[in-house]
Amino acid sequence: MSDRTRELVERIRQLEEELQQALAERSQGLDFDLERLRVRFSDEVVAAQRRIRTGLGAYLRGARLGVIVTAPVIYGVFPALVLLDISVTLYQWICFPVYGIARVRRADHVVIDRHRLPYLNAIERLNCAYCGYANGVLAYATEIASRTEQFWCPIKHARRLAQPHRRYPLFLDYGDGEAYRRELETMREGIRQEEASRPGARPTGGQRDG
Repeated sequence: MSDRTRELVERIRQLEEELQQALAERSQGLDFDLERLRVRFSDEVVAAQRRIRTGLGAYLRGARLGVIVTAPVIYGVFPALVLLDISVTLYQWICFPVYGIARVRRADHVVIDRHRLPYLNAIERLNCAYCGYANGVLAYATEIASRTEQFWCPIKHARRLAQPHRRYPLFLDYGDGEAYRRELETMREGIRQEEASRPGARPTGGQRDG
């Protein structure tokens, strides 16, 4: 991997941190506090938000028929999501210790908290909880898969990906066999060191492949 690529990846990481900081500063004006990882609004804000909540009757009357009819299809994906959640969790708990890779913290990706917002009615709360779970599980599985990919096959594709995961820019160029043989173990060691240095990471100290 070239120095230019490393420089660009580092710039992207810094911009992501700046974006998160800007979003955090913006949220400070919404009058809520985090108490034991739960959001707590002031009583005045709760009362104001409840006044703008749409009642269930009005909400259902305003919904298009097509939306109501397709709702079971959306929620029909739930069993597959639960199966994926369980499967990737078991996979990383069994395999990552062997590879020496820290396990992915599920709580960093599966975040379900929007259902507590006072301005949402019961259906909206259910929808928000489901969306949080679905997208969280997919992000959780993606991170587990990306760590696995960096360990076993850190090679870029010949075709451009629409939205590659965050580790992908560091992968080796397609067709560069010499670099693959030369740097494969370095890529593996890189993910071990990266995950071990993260706050809260638990290096598993597994065996290394020769």
